[in-house]
Amino acid sequence: MDPPGGVSIEALRELARRRHGRSVLSRIDGQAGEEVIDSLADLNPALGHHVAAFGFGDIHDRPGLDPRSRQLVTLGSLIALGGCEPQLKVHIGAALNVGISREEITEVILHAACYCGFPRAVHATFAAREVFTERDTAPAN
Repeated sequence: MDPPGGVSIEALRELARRRHGRSVLSRIDGQAGEEVIDSLADLNPALGHHVAAFGFGDIHDRPGLDPRSRQLVTLGSLIALGGCEPQLKVHIGAALNVGISREEITEVILHAACYCGFPRAVHATFAAREVFTERDTAPAN
């Protein structure tokens, strides 16, 4: 249901934005990002649309920062927020996808501890461990 006076997420322009955003999302986050968007479809498809169209199509695909830099900023932001471990796991995977090493990810987490506190860094470390373990035990493609 569209908000009164709002633009339908099914309008042609919005469909194109969403397709573009999903393409960027797939390139960065792989299947994990697609699963997040798909998981919103039954209850809040507009949220999924905006995550894809705005978050990835409009923001992540802008010039000015490369995908690697964007993921470093995203990791720091999610660690600082705390309570975002599911999203943090997706973006740890995305960081690996864009060439950030495990050592760099753990260094980001350690660095964030100075600004965000040890509890958030500890939770981020546990999230990283889960992602690294999943990657280590996943069947080879």
